[in-house]
Amino acid sequence: MAKETKKAKETKKIKIQWYRSAIATPENHKVIVRSLGLTRLNQVVERPDTPAIRGMVAKIPHLLRIVE
Repeated sequence: MAKETKKAKETKKIKIQWYRSAIATPENHKVIVRSLGLTRLNQVVERPDTPAIRGMVAKIPHLLRIVE
């Protein structure tokens, strides 16, 4: 059990910034932005680095950027 807890703490994180408005974008782009937890422009959130999150970011690269 202790190994699982330690492994969970070692998961990689990525920082995602919303830097462009989603006003004139399709509705599914707006849904992706909201599902990542972004509510304001220039907001940065930290999410686990999983293929699902990377896929969401890859769908709307014109609205988001990955901050190092």
